[in-house]
Amino acid sequence: MKVIVDLCVVPIGVGVHLAPYVAACQKVLSEAGLTFRLHPNGTAIEGDWAPVFAAIEGCHRALHAMGCPRIFTTVTINTRTDKQQSLDDKLDSVRSLL
Repeated sequence: MKVIVDLCVVPIGVGVHLAPYVAACQKVLSEAGLTFRLHPNGTAIEGDWAPVFAAIEGCHRALHAMGCPRIFTTVTINTRTDKQQSLDDKLDSVRSLL
């Protein structure tokens, strides 16, 4: 099943500078071969269900390995059965109306 996910991973107990943790998650997603886009409050990801959620687990593993004692994650999931849709398709449909 194809999925588009909005992911926000928040490491807790590591201070206020979170860029190294965001970069670590971006590396996990890249190594998983997923299509993704960083935005100011998280990351949009598209792909098949299992690899996307395996990568989310990989993000948690990577951050814990960096010494992060706790992680709070929110995931918004979008699936469709009527057609295939990419991150770009979703944005283009809105842009066409502007």
